[in-house]
Amino acid sequence: MALGKDYLGQDCSLSRGLELLGERWTLLVVQNALYGVRRFSDFQVRLDIPKAVLSDRLTRLTEGGVLRKRQYQPSPPRYEYLLTDAGVELWPVIYSLSVWSHRNIGGEPPRLFRHAECGSGLLPSSDCPQCGQVAPGEVEMYPGPGPKRTDPVSRAMNRPRRLLEPVVPE
Repeated sequence: MALGKDYLGQDCSLSRGLELLGERWTLLVVQNALYGVRRFSDFQVRLDIPKAVLSDRLTRLTEGGVLRKRQYQPSPPRYEYLLTDAGVELWPVIYSLSVWSHRNIGGEPPRLFRHAECGSGLLPSSDCPQCGQVAPGEVEMYPGPGPKRTDPVSRAMNRPRRLLEPVVPE
């Protein structure tokens, strides 16, 4: 029996959030947008996701107010996807889930995070232990001990850089 794609009968904040964010690939798209990936082709290369699935996820996230679409080339028309304020608010969720996964499922993280201003590693809540709450743009990611992908987008992400800073593949 196939599972439905919605949470009929479940009227709570979590079920409404899962309606938008709960499908396979969706949180990975948001994670990569936080890491600075903006263009369809870069998401596709980075995630190795089928184009039709990526198109669907980007459309749903745009319609849901997590991303906004901006044209960067008029002919042929090309667009990039930028996080809205609502999308940026997902940083603590993405980070906490990654920390939880590392602790409870295993594997080494391919990148680590620190507060760019003081250099302290982040708490599982995504806060700085020295300075308190930090905005995502104040977080620097840098290579961790885990595996690294070798595609051009991933190589650009493997250099120390701040969250939300656009990725420019080589």
